[in-house]
Amino acid sequence: MNRYFIYLAYNGKNYCGWQVQPNVPTVQHTLEHALSIWFRQTVTVVGAGRTDAGVHARLMVAHFDWEEKIDNLPFLVDKLNRLLPADIAIGKIIPVREDAHARFDARFRTYYYYVTARKDPFNNEFVCRLHGSLDFEAMNESCRALCCCTDFTSFSKLHTNVKTNNCCVMYAGWEREGELWKFTITADRFLRNMVRAIVGTLFDVGRGKQTPEDFKTIIEAKDRGCAGTSAPAHALFLADIVYLEDVFDLDIKCYI
Repeated sequence: MNRYFIYLAYNGKNYCGWQVQPNVPTVQHTLEHALSIWFRQTVTVVGAGRTDAGVHARLMVAHFDWEEKIDNLPFLVDKLNRLLPADIAIGKIIPVREDAHARFDARFRTYYYYVTARKDPFNNEFVCRLHGSLDFEAMNESCRALCCCTDFTSFSKLHTNVKTNNCCVMYAGWEREGELWKFTITADRFLRNMVRAIVGTLFDVGRGKQTPEDFKTIIEAKDRGCAGTSAPAHALFLADIVYLEDVFDLDIKCYI
Protein backbone atom coordinates (compact mmCIF):
# COMPACT_ATOMS: atom_id res chain seq x y z
CA MET A 1 0.00 0.00 0.00
CA ASN A 2 1.26 3.47 -0.94
CA ARG A 3 0.54 6.52 1.20
CA TYR A 4 0.33 10.13 0.02
CA PHE A 5 0.00 13.53 1.65
CA ILE A 6 -2.40 15.99 0.02
CA TYR A 7 -1.69 19.68 0.58
CA LEU A 8 -4.84 21.74 0.11
CA ALA A 9 -6.44 25.09 0.86
CA TYR A 10 -10.09 25.93 1.31
CA ASN A 11 -12.60 28.65 2.01
CA GLY A 12 -14.63 27.29 4.91
CA LYS A 13 -17.67 29.53 4.44
CA ASN A 14 -19.87 26.85 2.88
CA TYR A 15 -18.75 23.95 5.07
CA CYS A 16 -19.60 22.68 8.54
CA GLY A 17 -15.94 22.21 9.31
CA TRP A 18 -13.37 19.69 8.12
CA GLN A 19 -14.62 16.43 9.65
CA VAL A 20 -17.28 14.28 7.99
CA GLN A 21 -20.70 14.69 9.61
CA PRO A 22 -24.05 13.21 8.55
CA ASN A 23 -26.22 15.25 6.19
CA VAL A 24 -24.06 18.40 6.14
CA PRO A 25 -21.31 19.57 3.76
CA THR A 26 -17.76 19.17 5.06
CA VAL A 27 -14.35 19.58 3.46
CA GLN A 28 -13.28 16.02 4.24
CA HIS A 29 -16.38 14.53 2.61
CA THR A 30 -15.98 16.73 -0.48
CA LEU A 31 -12.34 15.72 -0.89
CA GLU A 32 -13.11 12.02 -0.38
CA HIS A 33 -15.90 12.26 -2.94
CA ALA A 34 -13.54 13.70 -5.58
CA LEU A 35 -10.90 11.03 -4.89
CA SER A 36 -13.50 8.26 -5.01
CA ILE A 37 -14.80 9.47 -8.36
CA TRP A 38 -11.31 9.54 -9.85
CA PHE A 39 -10.18 6.16 -8.50
CA ARG A 40 -13.63 4.59 -9.00
CA GLN A 41 -13.72 3.16 -5.52
CA THR A 42 -14.13 4.51 -2.01
CA VAL A 43 -11.12 6.50 -0.79
CA THR A 44 -10.89 7.90 2.74
CA VAL A 45 -8.60 10.68 3.93
CA VAL A 46 -7.23 11.53 7.36
CA GLY A 47 -6.64 15.20 8.08
CA ALA A 48 -3.92 16.83 10.15
CA GLY A 49 -6.62 18.35 12.35
CA ARG A 50 -10.18 19.59 12.46
CA THR A 51 -11.28 23.08 11.61
CA ASP A 52 -14.63 24.33 12.89
CA ALA A 53 -17.54 25.43 10.74
CA GLY A 54 -16.68 28.56 8.78
CA VAL A 55 -12.93 28.38 9.49
CA HIS A 56 -10.59 28.53 6.50
CA ALA A 57 -7.30 26.83 5.70
CA ARG A 58 -4.45 28.33 3.75
CA LEU A 59 -2.83 24.97 4.27
CA MET A 60 -4.37 21.70 5.38
CA VAL A 61 -2.64 18.34 5.03
CA ALA A 62 -4.39 14.99 4.73
CA HIS A 63 -3.24 11.50 3.83
CA PHE A 64 -4.78 8.71 1.78
CA ASP A 65 -3.69 5.24 0.67
CA TRP A 66 -3.68 3.69 -2.79
CA GLU A 67 -2.69 0.15 -3.66
CA GLU A 68 -0.62 1.15 -6.70
CA LYS A 69 2.17 3.69 -7.05
CA ILE A 70 0.91 6.89 -8.65
CA ASP A 71 3.48 7.97 -11.23
CA ASN A 72 2.11 11.31 -12.43
CA LEU A 73 1.11 13.22 -9.31
CA PRO A 74 0.85 16.68 -10.98
CA PHE A 75 -1.65 15.13 -13.42
CA LEU A 76 -3.69 13.78 -10.49
CA VAL A 77 -3.63 17.21 -8.80
CA ASP A 78 -4.99 18.81 -11.96
CA LYS A 79 -7.77 16.25 -12.38
CA LEU A 80 -8.85 16.46 -8.74
CA ASN A 81 -8.93 20.26 -8.88
CA ARG A 82 -11.29 19.96 -11.83
CA LEU A 83 -13.57 17.70 -9.79
CA LEU A 84 -13.49 19.83 -6.65
CA PRO A 85 -15.61 22.98 -6.17
CA ALA A 86 -14.00 26.40 -6.54
CA ASP A 87 -13.61 26.86 -2.77
CA ILE A 88 -11.25 23.87 -2.35
CA ALA A 89 -7.87 23.71 -4.11
CA ILE A 90 -5.14 21.07 -3.99
CA GLY A 91 -1.61 22.44 -4.18
CA LYS A 92 0.37 19.20 -4.35
CA ILE A 93 0.33 15.49 -3.55
CA ILE A 94 3.50 13.95 -2.13
CA PRO A 95 4.52 10.33 -1.46
CA VAL A 96 5.31 9.59 2.18
CA ARG A 97 6.32 6.61 4.27
CA GLU A 98 3.62 3.95 4.46
CA ASP A 99 3.30 4.58 8.22
CA ALA A 100 3.34 8.40 7.99
CA HIS A 101 0.30 10.06 9.57
CA ALA A 102 -1.00 13.50 8.64
CA ARG A 103 -2.25 14.13 12.17
CA PHE A 104 0.11 12.33 14.53
CA ASP A 105 3.33 13.18 12.68
CA ALA A 106 2.56 16.92 12.54
CA ARG A 107 5.04 18.68 14.82
CA PHE A 108 3.69 22.23 14.75
CA ARG A 109 0.56 23.96 13.54
CA THR A 110 0.04 27.69 13.00
CA TYR A 111 -3.19 29.68 12.91
CA TYR A 112 -3.82 33.29 11.87
CA TYR A 113 -6.70 35.51 12.99
CA TYR A 114 -7.38 38.85 11.28
CA VAL A 115 -9.12 41.93 12.69
CA THR A 116 -9.67 45.47 11.48
CA ALA A 117 -11.49 48.64 12.48
CA ARG A 118 -12.03 49.67 8.85
CA LYS A 119 -15.12 48.69 6.91
CA ASP A 120 -14.12 47.05 3.64
CA PRO A 121 -16.64 45.27 1.38
CA PHE A 122 -13.84 43.20 -0.18
CA ASN A 123 -12.52 41.49 2.95
CA ASN A 124 -15.51 41.30 5.29
CA GLU A 125 -15.79 37.53 4.73
CA PHE A 126 -12.25 36.93 5.99
CA VAL A 127 -11.62 39.64 8.60
CA CYS A 128 -13.33 40.38 11.90
CA ARG A 129 -14.38 44.03 12.00
CA LEU A 130 -14.22 45.50 15.48
CA HIS A 131 -15.80 48.73 16.64
CA GLY A 132 -13.56 50.90 18.76
CA SER A 133 -9.83 50.63 19.36
CA LEU A 134 -7.98 47.80 21.08
CA ASP A 135 -4.88 47.96 23.26
CA PHE A 136 -2.67 45.60 21.28
CA GLU A 137 0.26 46.23 23.59
CA ALA A 138 -1.71 44.81 26.52
CA MET A 139 -2.93 41.97 24.31
CA ASN A 140 0.64 41.07 23.36
CA GLU A 141 1.67 41.23 27.01
CA SER A 142 -1.10 38.73 27.74
CA CYS A 143 0.15 36.44 24.96
CA ARG A 144 3.33 35.77 26.91
CA ALA A 145 1.30 33.74 29.40
CA LEU A 146 0.24 31.38 26.61
CA CYS A 147 3.84 30.26 26.13
CA CYS A 148 4.32 29.64 29.85
CA CYS A 149 1.30 27.40 30.43
CA THR A 150 0.41 23.87 29.34
CA ASP A 151 -3.20 23.22 30.39
CA PHE A 152 -5.64 25.11 28.17
CA THR A 153 -8.93 23.82 29.56
CA SER A 154 -10.13 27.42 29.92
CA PHE A 155 -10.03 27.78 26.13
CA SER A 156 -11.41 24.38 25.16
CA LYS A 157 -14.90 23.52 24.02
CA LEU A 158 -16.65 21.57 26.77
CA HIS A 159 -17.24 17.81 26.68
CA THR A 160 -14.74 16.99 23.94
CA ASN A 161 -13.37 13.48 23.57
CA VAL A 162 -9.68 14.12 24.25
CA LYS A 163 -7.38 12.54 26.83
CA THR A 164 -5.61 15.76 27.78
CA ASN A 165 -6.02 19.51 27.38
CA ASN A 166 -2.26 20.07 27.49
CA CYS A 167 -0.66 21.94 24.59
CA CYS A 168 2.74 23.48 24.03
CA VAL A 169 2.44 26.99 22.57
CA MET A 170 5.70 28.10 20.97
CA TYR A 171 4.60 31.56 19.81
CA ALA A 172 1.59 33.85 20.14
CA GLY A 173 1.35 37.52 19.25
CA TRP A 174 -0.30 40.34 17.32
CA GLU A 175 1.31 42.36 14.54
CA ARG A 176 0.04 45.05 12.22
CA GLU A 177 -0.26 44.51 8.47
CA GLY A 178 -1.49 47.74 6.89
CA GLU A 179 -5.12 48.23 7.88
CA LEU A 180 -5.23 44.80 9.52
CA TRP A 181 -4.00 43.28 12.76
CA LYS A 182 -2.97 39.63 12.56
CA PHE A 183 -2.81 37.24 15.49
CA THR A 184 -0.39 34.35 15.00
CA ILE A 185 -0.26 31.31 17.24
CA THR A 186 1.92 28.22 16.83
CA ALA A 187 1.60 25.07 18.95
CA ASP A 188 2.12 21.34 18.81
CA ARG A 189 -1.63 20.80 18.97
CA PHE A 190 -4.85 22.75 19.45
CA LEU A 191 -8.06 21.95 21.30
CA ARG A 192 -11.48 22.41 19.75
CA ASN A 193 -12.41 26.12 19.64
CA MET A 194 -9.12 26.96 21.39
CA VAL A 195 -7.85 29.72 19.09
CA ARG A 196 -11.21 31.48 18.86
CA ALA A 197 -11.62 31.35 22.65
CA ILE A 198 -8.13 32.79 23.14
CA VAL A 199 -8.78 35.59 20.64
CA GLY A 200 -12.15 36.42 22.18
CA THR A 201 -10.56 36.66 25.63
CA LEU A 202 -7.75 38.83 24.26
CA PHE A 203 -10.44 41.15 22.90
CA ASP A 204 -11.59 41.62 26.50
CA VAL A 205 -8.02 42.58 27.43
CA GLY A 206 -7.81 44.98 24.50
CA ARG A 207 -11.05 46.66 25.57
CA GLY A 208 -9.84 47.07 29.14
CA LYS A 209 -12.30 44.56 30.61
CA GLN A 210 -9.44 42.31 31.71
CA THR A 211 -5.77 42.91 32.48
CA PRO A 212 -2.80 40.78 31.37
CA GLU A 213 -2.66 39.49 34.94
CA ASP A 214 -6.35 38.55 34.70
CA PHE A 215 -5.63 36.73 31.46
CA LYS A 216 -3.03 34.54 33.15
CA THR A 217 -5.44 33.87 36.02
CA ILE A 218 -8.07 32.77 33.48
CA ILE A 219 -5.65 30.20 32.04
CA GLU A 220 -4.73 28.92 35.48
CA ALA A 221 -8.43 28.56 36.43
CA LYS A 222 -8.85 25.69 33.92
CA ASP A 223 -12.48 26.72 33.55
CA ARG A 224 -14.05 27.66 30.21
CA GLY A 225 -16.60 29.78 32.06
CA CYS A 226 -13.86 32.18 33.14
CA ALA A 227 -12.74 32.99 29.58
CA GLY A 228 -14.36 35.32 27.07
CA THR A 229 -16.74 34.66 24.21
CA SER A 230 -15.25 32.89 21.19
CA ALA A 231 -14.29 35.19 18.33
CA PRO A 232 -16.19 34.75 15.04
CA ALA A 233 -15.02 31.83 12.87
CA HIS A 234 -14.80 33.61 9.51
CA ALA A 235 -11.55 35.44 10.33
CA LEU A 236 -9.60 32.33 11.40
CA PHE A 237 -7.18 30.51 9.09
CA LEU A 238 -5.17 27.34 9.56
CA ALA A 239 -1.96 28.69 8.05
CA ASP A 240 0.80 26.08 8.28
CA ILE A 241 1.61 22.53 9.36
CA VAL A 242 5.19 21.34 9.83
CA TYR A 243 6.56 17.79 9.56
CA LEU A 244 10.01 16.32 10.01
CA GLU A 245 11.75 15.33 6.79
CA ASP A 246 11.85 11.63 7.69
CA VAL A 247 8.08 11.46 7.17
CA PHE A 248 8.51 11.83 3.43
CA ASP A 249 9.39 9.33 0.76
CA LEU A 250 12.99 9.31 -0.47
CA ASP A 251 11.73 10.49 -3.88
CA ILE A 252 10.25 13.65 -2.36
CA LYS A 253 12.56 15.90 -4.38
CA CYS A 254 10.84 14.73 -7.54
CA TYR A 255 7.60 16.35 -6.41
CA ILE A 256 8.55 19.64 -4.74
